[in-house]
Amino acid sequence: MVRTARAILGHDADAQDAVQEAFVAAWRRLPGLRDPERFDAWLGRILLNACRMTLRRRRVIREIRMVDAGDEQAGPADDRSGRFEQATADADAFDRAFARLPIEERALLVLRHRDELPIAEIAARLEIPAGTAKSRLFHARRALERTLAREDRQ
Repeated sequence: MVRTARAILGHDADAQDAVQEAFVAAWRRLPGLRDPERFDAWLGRILLNACRMTLRRRRVIREIRMVDAGDEQAGPADDRSGRFEQATADADAFDRAFARLPIEERALLVLRHRDELPIAEIAARLEIPAGTAKSRLFHARRALERTLAREDRQ
């Protein structure tokens, strides 16, 4: 659960807080669980809701991330250093683009590509039909591509 929350939220502390909130909420709502066979999907939905609440709180308090550009006086870097810097820049651009996506799209992408869940499991966690999950995942991927393209232009 921490890995999923970290992938959605992008910060360890926020992820741990969201997981803790999810467990507390699950404990309180456990007597109302109607289908124990679907416990994983039920708990997953509670976690996604906790992540949503964390993002709402984060909108109020903006975090500023600073990246050390390094010493510009250091002279020419070798090829490996240049590749590392490009990979770092690409990863940073991806992180910024991913952070701009709505929580629903982030959750879909995380569940599918990081957690490697099948569409049926994603649909169960989100309580939507499998076809809807596929369609939303397609649109989430396209939204990420568009956001990455905007990051490249900046």
